[in-house]
Amino acid sequence: TVCNMENLDPVGVHTGDSIVVCPSQTLTNKEYHMLRDSALKIIRALKIEGGCNVQFALDPHSFQYYLIEVNPRVSRSSALASKATGYPIAMVSAKIAVGMHLDEIPLANTPASFEPALDYVVCKMPRFPFDKFTSAQNKLGTQMKATGEVMSIGRTIEESLLKAVRSLEIGVDHLYMEKFTDISNAKLMAFIKEGTSEQIFGIAQLLRNHADIGMICDATQIDIFFLNKVKNIIDMEEELAAHPGDEQVLRQAKRMGFADTVIARLWGQTEEEVFAMRDRLGLFPVYKMIDTCASEFASYVPYFYSTYEHENESIVSPNPKIIVLGSGPIRIGQGVEFDYSTVHAVMTIKKSGYDAIIINNNPETVSTDYTTSDKLYFEPLTPEDIMNIIRLENPVGVITSLGGQTAINLAAPLEKRGVKIIGTGVAALNKSENRENFEKLTAELGTPRPKGVGVTNIEDGVKAANEIGYPVLVRPSYVLGGRAMQIVSNDEALLKYLRSAVAVNEDQPVLIDQYIVGKELEVDAVCDGTDVFVPGIMELRQAISDRYKEVYGLEYGAAGVVVSNGAKQSLYNTFQAILDPGDEVIVFSPYFAVYRSQIELAGGVCVDVPTYADENYAIDEARL
Repeated sequence: TVCNMENLDPVGVHTGDSIVVCPSQTLTNKEYHMLRDSALKIIRALKIEGGCNVQFALDPHSFQYYLIEVNPRVSRSSALASKATGYPIAMVSAKIAVGMHLDEIPLANTPASFEPALDYVVCKMPRFPFDKFTSAQNKLGTQMKATGEVMSIGRTIEESLLKAVRSLEIGVDHLYMEKFTDISNAKLMAFIKEGTSEQIFGIAQLLRNHADIGMICDATQIDIFFLNKVKNIIDMEEELAAHPGDEQVLRQAKRMGFADTVIARLWGQTEEEVFAMRDRLGLFPVYKMIDTCASEFASYVPYFYSTYEHENESIVSPNPKIIVLGSGPIRIGQGVEFDYSTVHAVMTIKKSGYDAIIINNNPETVSTDYTTSDKLYFEPLTPEDIMNIIRLENPVGVITSLGGQTAINLAAPLEKRGVKIIGTGVAALNKSENRENFEKLTAELGTPRPKGVGVTNIEDGVKAANEIGYPVLVRPSYVLGGRAMQIVSNDEALLKYLRSAVAVNEDQPVLIDQYIVGKELEVDAVCDGTDVFVPGIMELRQAISDRYKEVYGLEYGAAGVVVSNGAKQSLYNTFQAILDPGDEVIVFSPYFAVYRSQIELAGGVCVDVPTYADENYAIDEARL
């Protein structure tokens, strides 16, 4: 057996929607071997050769269990098991299929017949699309609703869980959601009993409110072992709040997985002040290796996770290095196309004589296979976690343009901390991604675009919409895939949007645009700083019409696309435009990164050109 996992949620919640930990935490030795022996018996009876996934339901109050299902193939869980253990299930299955046996298949440091041993805890958390579909029912059941997942690794459940939470990119950095703060315990208890996508945050708030942990266990049917782990986190919050600036408490909190931003809030300080204290104390994480054998044998596998201990196992190479940031969990509008970009960037970086390092937290990707890059760090994609790695590795620079909106949003905070961003700089990103700045740029260039204005408060938003005239298109800055983009037709709908759908402030202006009817086109291009090459122009088959007004809008991924020529080169920048009935081209959205349309248009190596361009190559020097 490669890996055993345990769902936090009881039977009735799809495994894909459940928080999952591995190895299993609450099984007794007898229960573990009972289920393991049963699984092996089933596999042998079915004469399975290759990967297989067996799922059981176990009564926590007896030794009675039921077989839920057997997947006689590599499954979604197989990717998680492979990344959790470092054991390449798909590769081993392929070799078994051509006649090899487990003891004949060498892995990094053991034969494939050696069962992995874990000296760490892995936590998988699902990523749901309810930030995009705010009116959808988020109650969980047997039908999977998650679009993706994140995986985190730590020495304890608490550390692993907190790293997973801040990997989700849902606007939280801890087991805390502000909206639960003022809700009564009675209402929170009813809420967690429903079993929704935010249940774990409701549980944390109840424990913060000193609710009875036994009642929480009864309401959720989550094992009290896991609830006690969440309570440990809440207890540490109280310890931090009671001892601001205490060195020993800081060390304990960092070892438990608390982010600097969380500690800063509890201490009434800034993140920079907390970092300065850590820097003064030399309090930084070390990196442990995933080697399948819990360091039982001497080995070196370039696959690492952070923890606050003493011995660092990540050997720093003297070669020049480039870090590529991944795109985090799969969600609507940001999927495996960015994994494709990341992998090809790594291939190009290696060919150019650099060591390629990937930072990502998505177990469903090729980029998080440790054989893809020279080094893989399975870490949250936050400024703090990335800076810890940069401090150790000292790279030449960081590529942020290939990891979707996740990586793009990290460019400014990293540059602010002194990191060199390779390729399109932060100033250019802000001109394109910040809708207000882009509005000013198009005005300077004389480029036609819908009448619009960037607003930073609700009152200005309503005033602008009335001046422009309804219907209007409203959308925030720094988003991808049409998230939080809506067409509104009156003041009431606009007020509801501005109050609930987005954060409107000085740092995140919302653009209110005139609604335009016409054909939508995309021009994809690559620029080396001097020359611009346009390999293709695409047209959406379904015109933007009155039907668009009735729904949220036709985003690229929802429509058919016509490619204007047979281009097979790589692409870099995208401009979306509408051709109105009068044949006037109106630009409405620029992208300075590799996006989905570019991956689908490219027939060859997608990101070789932008990566070469990052290293001061001209377009005519790049080899495709």
